[in-house]
Amino acid sequence: MYSRILLPTNGSELCEAAVDEGIRFAKSVNAKVIAFHAIPASFYVAFTEFGPAEPLQDQFEKDAQSRGDTLVADVARRCEAQGVGSEVITLVNDHAWEAIIEAAQTKQCDLIFMASHGRRGLSALLLGSETMKVLTHTKIPVLVYR
Repeated sequence: MYSRILLPTNGSELCEAAVDEGIRFAKSVNAKVIAFHAIPASFYVAFTEFGPAEPLQDQFEKDAQSRGDTLVADVARRCEAQGVGSEVITLVNDHAWEAIIEAAQTKQCDLIFMASHGRRGLSALLLGSETMKVLTHTKIPVLVYR
């Protein structure tokens, strides 16, 4: 059925619940989990009262990469504890939905298992939905956890 499942996380409570469920699902179908985190590319402060923001940009990039590495490593540890094979990947992109699709394609995943907040109406329109963007732009099946 499925052999490689992309499991994106941003560390939020909802994503953590989806990770747990995604690992259980992967185990039930004997699939490998590809743990994924999208790292923001941009830091939007160009100048501070102390001067140019280049040192801040460098620190932001290091911190964002470190956080991403920690998140995917945690998913891999949880997979190992459940006897599920895993790989990890992080990509830099300001648009998480684009990075999710790219990671799924790069790792040849046959399913994306991701969380959704289930926003409706005006809040969904104003806030947008990474899940909705993935659903509309990928040809890979998506299982949405709410």
